[in-house]
Amino acid sequence: MKPKRTFRRALIVLLVLIGLALGGYAIYNGDRPAPVPLKQTLFDGVTYHRIVRYVPRFVIAHVLIIDTRVKGTYLFVTPPDHAEGPPLDARTTSQFLQEFGVQIAVNGDGFTPWWSRTPLDYYPHAGDPVTPNGYSASGGTIYARGDQDPTPEPTLFISRRNALSFNKIPGRVYHAISGDYMLVQQGKPVAGLDDTAINPRTAIGTSANGRWLYLVVVDGRQPFYSEGMTFAELANLLDGLGVANAMSLDGGGSSTMVIQGEDGQPKILNSPIDHYIPGTERPVANHLGIYLRK
Repeated sequence: MKPKRTFRRALIVLLVLIGLALGGYAIYNGDRPAPVPLKQTLFDGVTYHRIVRYVPRFVIAHVLIIDTRVKGTYLFVTPPDHAEGPPLDARTTSQFLQEFGVQIAVNGDGFTPWWSRTPLDYYPHAGDPVTPNGYSASGGTIYARGDQDPTPEPTLFISRRNALSFNKIPGRVYHAISGDYMLVQQGKPVAGLDDTAINPRTAIGTSANGRWLYLVVVDGRQPFYSEGMTFAELANLLDGLGVANAMSLDGGGSSTMVIQGEDGQPKILNSPIDHYIPGTERPVANHLGIYLRK
């Protein structure tokens, strides 16, 4: 066989293999955000960062940095649906954004009841009654107080004028949302955070002067795309962003970040994963929303 013909056939085989690899990669990623770094202004006073890391594992983090002093910016927590019994009906983050007309939304606190045995056997479905784990309030109505003994869940309190404070109950509660753990306090990562369990994560943080709000969602449980972070790694990520105080919200299959698209419809910025199915949103209890009214 002539050398030129052999080279041509080898080149064709190589190109076919490259094409198959790229095609398989595209199918695997589907509609997930491209695993490339990105910085983009989404709204007035709102910047989106996509952070991609390859060591010690594949990780994609989505960060929204919000200037709370921009005119027309209002923070909002899911209001109660019921005065008695479980106070909330479960919603996905996209449903929350669309129902209440906010421009930005992330999932909130953990909740009960919850189970996920199989894609056919899980709770809650959208509309099922649930109760947040921690202290929760919306528009001055306190609808969950959580278990304050022996270790209360960390809580972010939000005033009518967007003043933000962690763990100090103000004289008059307006909005409040709780989480799992404090991650950063007074500009330093909290000592002793778990550094072994790797999962999808959601976190909320503030700058030292309270002006800047940081929303972070880390994708996880998706091999060769994004595997997730430990709490200690999440704290270090927030510290690197310049966050002064931060707490984790519910993670795992709950972790979701959504904005209002140009067509007015919900646009998911991350790759949520419920029932280990990428792109699947979990109905959760409460959410943090942000209005950006001109």
